[in-house]
Amino acid sequence: MEDSDSYRALLESDPDEWPRLERLTHITISRFHRDRGTFEFLLADVLPTLAGSAAVVRAWSAGCASGEEAYTLAIMWELGLAERFPAVTFRVLATDVDETMLARARRGCYSAGSLRELPEAWKTAAFAARGGELCVTRRVSEAVSFARHDIRSDPLPGDGFDLVLCRNLAFTYFDEADQRAVAAYLAGALRDGGGLVLGRHETLPSGVGGFSSWDDGARVYRRRLSGAAET
Repeated sequence: MEDSDSYRALLESDPDEWPRLERLTHITISRFHRDRGTFEFLLADVLPTLAGSAAVVRAWSAGCASGEEAYTLAIMWELGLAERFPAVTFRVLATDVDETMLARARRGCYSAGSLRELPEAWKTAAFAARGGELCVTRRVSEAVSFARHDIRSDPLPGDGFDLVLCRNLAFTYFDEADQRAVAAYLAGALRDGGGLVLGRHETLPSGVGGFSSWDDGARVYRRRLSGAAET
């Protein structure tokens, strides 16, 4: 294209160009144990609380990119909590709109740099070296499933989740009206008392109902229990 006006004319005349443009705008930065304080709070408080009242703890990693967040949850459960809660099953559904990212996630192999924030003992226990990469073990990968899903337009991939992570996605890149819509959408995915985790620099829009703060520093909110007052 000679200039931006020419490209705009192409967009107006060729609907197939829109998805090509959108793919170029995806933010796919991810790594294991990103925002360590958030995961430490999940390990110390949120997950034990959820596991204390359920036979199965179900988590949803929305906008999972290449899977590091979802696998971090599975590793954290397997190595930090499974022995403490032997009767509880932990499962993670990880979704993204980008099929290329999902293919990388399902493969489950990463560079050493992507794991630099994981505790060393977890790296040793949860990964095996293969062809110059570190690949998640079968024990970890079995807890995680991946699916294509667009949080802007697709129906919920399920309900009754105990934990939803929607970090560095809707509450960074969407306008306020869409953020409010996504907040209501995610509330519909969570069971009463479930946790919603945002990015470290994100907050729910002012006036959004249905949630109370679980830990403001970790940006974790709790789905308001039926009949409970909002805070």
